[in-house]
Amino acid sequence: MSDRHPALRILQLTAGVLLIVGAGVVAPLPGPGGIFLFAGGLVLILRNSRWAQVRFVRLKRRWPRLGGLVDRAMRRRSALRRHARDKQLRSR
Repeated sequence: MSDRHPALRILQLTAGVLLIVGAGVVAPLPGPGGIFLFAGGLVLILRNSRWAQVRFVRLKRRWPRLGGLVDRAMRRRSALRRHARDKQLRSR
């Protein structure tokens, strides 16, 4: 986690949940708006909730291809490091 103030973390968690709920509301409308809202909400929740991080790791272990796609789409630092490492190992 980080050393942010607990009130800020709760505010960001709430914003993440609202974005995910908003994605469900916007999803029937034409265009890809719901995808971006969902991704933004997921990023906020994963950065501020240990519980969500543990669940996300379990999801990635069960479905590694899906977890890898989500990591790359969210541009998570861990995914970028893994990608760079794998690219370096392939070039040898």
